[in-house]
Amino acid sequence: MKVVGFAGFSGSGKTHLVEQVIPALKLRGLRVSVVKHAHHDFDIDHPGKDTWRHREAGAFEVVVASDRRLALIREFEQPATLSVHHLLAELYDGVDWVLVEGFKSSNLLKVEVWRADAGKPARYPDDDFIVAIATDSPDRLPQETLRPVLDLNAADAVAQWLVDHGDRFEYNAENYG
Repeated sequence: MKVVGFAGFSGSGKTHLVEQVIPALKLRGLRVSVVKHAHHDFDIDHPGKDTWRHREAGAFEVVVASDRRLALIREFEQPATLSVHHLLAELYDGVDWVLVEGFKSSNLLKVEVWRADAGKPARYPDDDFIVAIATDSPDRLPQETLRPVLDLNAADAVAQWLVDHGDRFEYNAENYG
């Protein structure tokens, strides 16, 4: 599988770009998964549901499935710090692309999502893992770069750039020891 991160500060447009790149890759016949960083208090389960009751009873893992989807909920006894590589190891290996949202400090190759109007600093001058910048304000980049500058509002072009450079994003867990 190929893996690329989308990194940037909150409000930069990461989620919006990722949600547009997914169908653009799917239209090219590619299977896409997403790994998303979440805050510690997120939950996909709801009080009163069977899966919630199983967790409340002490189950370490609950897998719920239908003929349309599967969800795994794992309850850690102690807070666990999982790297993006731990999460990638959990994914189905028949996927073509994994889009990683968040994990901006990871050692994955990343596209930085940057908007001048967001008022946040750019990360690319100090992050060697950023291989391209997706922005709506290329003329306002804080520092010149030789990295490709992609149009944040042209998700199909971003998807095509990923496909055209796919060999760079081939993921091998052994490279991340």
